[in-house]
Amino acid sequence: MRIARWVRTGEGEAPAAEPVEGFVVGDRVVPFAEGESVARILAGGLDAAHAAFARIDGARGTSASDVRLLAPLVPASVRDFVAFEEHVEGVSAGVEGKSFVAPEWYQAPTFYFTNPHTILGPGDTLRPPVTERLDFELEVAVVVGGEPGVNLDAEGAASRIFGYTIMNDWSARDLQGREMKVRLGPAKGKDFGTALGPWIVTADELAPFVDADGFLAVRAEVRVNGDLIGEDLVSNMGWPFPELVAYASRNSRVVAGDVLGSGTVGNGGCLGELWGRNGGLVPPPLRTGDEVRMTVEGIGELVGLVGEPVEAPDLPPARPRPRARQRS
Repeated sequence: MRIARWVRTGEGEAPAAEPVEGFVVGDRVVPFAEGESVARILAGGLDAAHAAFARIDGARGTSASDVRLLAPLVPASVRDFVAFEEHVEGVSAGVEGKSFVAPEWYQAPTFYFTNPHTILGPGDTLRPPVTERLDFELEVAVVVGGEPGVNLDAEGAASRIFGYTIMNDWSARDLQGREMKVRLGPAKGKDFGTALGPWIVTADELAPFVDADGFLAVRAEVRVNGDLIGEDLVSNMGWPFPELVAYASRNSRVVAGDVLGSGTVGNGGCLGELWGRNGGLVPPPLRTGDEVRMTVEGIGELVGLVGEPVEAPDLPPARPRPRARQRS
């Protein structure tokens, strides 16, 4: 099953004020039965999805060519991991001058939280900050469903994986680099946009791609303006997805609607990796008008466009302070 959100853009019709939510069936989109929503179905898990799909049996819906797809959910939260060793090797070469993977990387699947309020959908135009090093990041993300989980083991975490979508973690590498020198971040280097889509493919659909060790062995590719930049198997992750979900739940909670990104695939899953390996900005950073097209086997295609940058108001640097301990 493929679950999506959309607005109608058919000839002579204004886009709907509210998104429509439902299933993608072949070349058509079919709304859920009355009262259903993506959020409710995620909370109910795969059983709820199958029941909802049964209720739309026979409905014709609308041609997919007459709608504009949106991000397939409004995330409860977005965690982004860094689960590909090859990506870490390449990016570290660009940042530190040599390929290096910290011993701590191997100990646990590290992640950061990114902004759930700047989510973009398929075909959306990114309005980046002013940056000289705009980049994409090709990822696969899991969407959590079912009951909340705390301190899950891998088996319990696997039961919370509702489905998968493609994730583009847009990045301003120059902003990110400055922030991370302060031993914090990324913040504004990532804060401005994360794309999800084109839909959620339920976990049972991709079960044939899960290998004997539990890794999702699907092929992922990214093209800029039609040129192939990177390609990898998602099974090259250091940890399978259930272990990412389990780690996220450690001394915490995962809930329906949480999105967990795999981190950037290796072998050119982002420009930053290639800059490190090539010793310079080759291929060049993204510019206004560029098209980034990500394709993941079994899921689909996510396209993003680069729009004009948005200049933000200036803020002053930190002021020297006397470190006084009492008011004068």
